[in-house]
Amino acid sequence: MKNKIRVLYAKIFGTKTSPRLFFSPGRVNLIGEHIDYNGGFVFPCALNIGTYGAITLRTDRLINLYSENFASAGIISVSIDNLEYQDAHLWANYVKGVIRELLQEKKPITSGFDIAITGDLPNGAGLSSSASIELLIAVMMNELFHLGMSKKALAILCKKVENEYIGVNCGIMDQFVIAHGKADNALLLDCITLEYTYVPLKQPKYAFVIVNSNVKRGLIDSKYNERRLECDAAKKILQRYLPISELCDLNEEQFQKYAIFLFDTVLYRRVKHAVTENARTINANHQLLAGDLHAFGEAMIASHWSLSNDYEVSCPELDYLVNVALENGSIGSRMTGAGFGGCTVNIVKYTDIYQFQANVIAQYKTTFGIDAEVYIAKSSDGTREITN
Repeated sequence: MKNKIRVLYAKIFGTKTSPRLFFSPGRVNLIGEHIDYNGGFVFPCALNIGTYGAITLRTDRLINLYSENFASAGIISVSIDNLEYQDAHLWANYVKGVIRELLQEKKPITSGFDIAITGDLPNGAGLSSSASIELLIAVMMNELFHLGMSKKALAILCKKVENEYIGVNCGIMDQFVIAHGKADNALLLDCITLEYTYVPLKQPKYAFVIVNSNVKRGLIDSKYNERRLECDAAKKILQRYLPISELCDLNEEQFQKYAIFLFDTVLYRRVKHAVTENARTINANHQLLAGDLHAFGEAMIASHWSLSNDYEVSCPELDYLVNVALENGSIGSRMTGAGFGGCTVNIVKYTDIYQFQANVIAQYKTTFGIDAEVYIAKSSDGTREITN
């Protein structure tokens, strides 16, 4: 991929200058879904697939952007002095949003630049291609303009871009793990304090396997923001009776005691998911550390059906992929990401992966007429410059 991005840059922008190269991973969340914005714990890892970028600085204030993944859009050119959101700019809005936020924070982005991007992360698959691009640009700017920002500060800035510029009320998980990823490790993150620990991920007999449903979802057009509003409404009700800041401040005993005040059954189910998912995530960390993958797998299965039935962010294709995975040897399976399409993550024996892949793809194709894709989830370091 390093040679590919260098060749792509030369094809689009010429060979007069030698670009600097960067990589930004995608992420998969093993458990702890839709609770980063509810003050809970999440358990993701950065992936070895993601977004590659090549960049050189210019002497004027023009920004030229090209993505091989959106080749039909051609080169998108904007001025550093005009970075307003435009629907026609598609993926480039994530780039513009990061630059705009850095400028608003008085960071010295003093010239324009040429960027070429490619990647092996499927768009709209729930593996966080948007946050991958955001961190790619943020780290590029941090390095080329010597901004001296920490990984944590860059992750927080990119989350702000997603919330305020793009318009998706996501939590901090995606940006944080993409910035802080570590090869062979997952990251247990407290989304309130942003304290985290690395948890060794390598298992001698089992792999975490991603199945892409190829059902695309757009977060802005989905019910993602609606779920955030529902959780906020439930939280305001419960705060009349309990001194909580976030839904995940509740333990399961408190939830059972005070759920009576959630007269709306929809709000009841949303809170039920948040509270039980947070408990599952904390327990899953201990299960993985103890090497009890079967217990971890059971937690993943419970997580999925909570997301499907109580939080209602799954879809028929994802539910089917979970069931067919379990019928074909997986000991744990769940949707991962925001939902409404995207991917599942599964625990599968290395010796069973070939047969698992063949059966799941065939059965899914027969049922839905869609070609699924299967990847082994290999963990990666976070966003960084490629120097060798």
